[in-house]
Amino acid sequence: MKKFSKDTDIVHGIHTTYSTSMDLVPPLHLTSTFKFKNAEHGAEIFAGTTEGYAYTRVANPTVDLLQEKIAKIEGAEDAIATSSGMSAVASVSLALLKPGDNFISCSTVYGGTFVLFSKHLKDLHIEARFISPGDYASAQQIEAAIDGKTRFLYAETPANPTLDVIDIALWASVAKKHHLPLVVDNTFASPYLQNPISIGADIVLHSATKYLGGHGDIIGGVIAGSKKMMSHIKEEYVRHYGPIMSPFNAWLVLRGVKTLAVRMEKHSDSALTIAQWLEAHPKVAKVFYPGLPSHAGYAIAKKQMKKFGGMIAFEVKGGTDAGKKVMNHVELCILAVSLGDCESLIQHPASMTHAAYSPEERKKAGISDGLIRLSVGLEHPDDIIADLENALTFA
Repeated sequence: MKKFSKDTDIVHGIHTTYSTSMDLVPPLHLTSTFKFKNAEHGAEIFAGTTEGYAYTRVANPTVDLLQEKIAKIEGAEDAIATSSGMSAVASVSLALLKPGDNFISCSTVYGGTFVLFSKHLKDLHIEARFISPGDYASAQQIEAAIDGKTRFLYAETPANPTLDVIDIALWASVAKKHHLPLVVDNTFASPYLQNPISIGADIVLHSATKYLGGHGDIIGGVIAGSKKMMSHIKEEYVRHYGPIMSPFNAWLVLRGVKTLAVRMEKHSDSALTIAQWLEAHPKVAKVFYPGLPSHAGYAIAKKQMKKFGGMIAFEVKGGTDAGKKVMNHVELCILAVSLGDCESLIQHPASMTHAAYSPEERKKAGISDGLIRLSVGLEHPDDIIADLENALTFA
């Protein structure tokens, strides 16, 4: 097939299987099991000597199409679709780690990821060694945490919810020096704005619930990387523990991904406009957005991202109480967790998505009690600004 631009691959980019009716949209394979021609055929499929399908927990044509598309637009050899973003994180972690091992992670991550790393993996005698935001750009500080039991490095960039930007190339150089894989959560950027594998990462994962699905109607996750690594994760964890994406959700993500380019352009352009407006507002103490020159990661974001994404965080003067007043008085923006939807969503990380962090852990991760996170939707930016302007009058 001719090599196309990323925008075209996002719309096409997969080898569709046509039925006799020549469907434009690939059919949805809602089946738990598949028929064999005879006993020998079934045995060959289970042995892997013949291509085919046996059971949807192992493989399904609709899910395979999504995996093929994600691998293509992430620049990976293969991909795995999972039941949620957290199952993607867990699948990678549990396939690569065993009791007694450790791994290195940035300290600012999604709240569910933090609980998995700091509590549930700890219960399995696996240690997460967290690097503070101030040390993200220090190869020496990252290397100081590595020892003979370290199995991978984990980075989330831009980070949830502070929009910290990690230099993927720097972390990749440290990982390669120590012969370790680098895992990058690319959820906030999406494959349209950032491709960590092209910068040196080995594994990329997403909550497909967010920008990939794009419409707030599915839960899912994806993992992408080399065929060897994806085969290992499938065989060691996914196939037998069963955190697979349903065919229907895979079909919905395939539909959502077709508009990823146009949505991310709109999210990014609107977010930059709103972030600039917020930074100039007298009642806003600080704005966290990688597209602002005032952001500490601005130069790195310009280097590794196409645009700066649709996520903004900001602090209102007056702290937590003032921030709550803003969230309680928005009318267009919806008070809800999650992100990447067509609608603008606003929430309070310290009491919602990142409530599992202790106050001390939040402070170390740079998550202040007054921080507000805004997922900029597809509404006209002037309307979002007018809504925030009105809400800020109550702060």
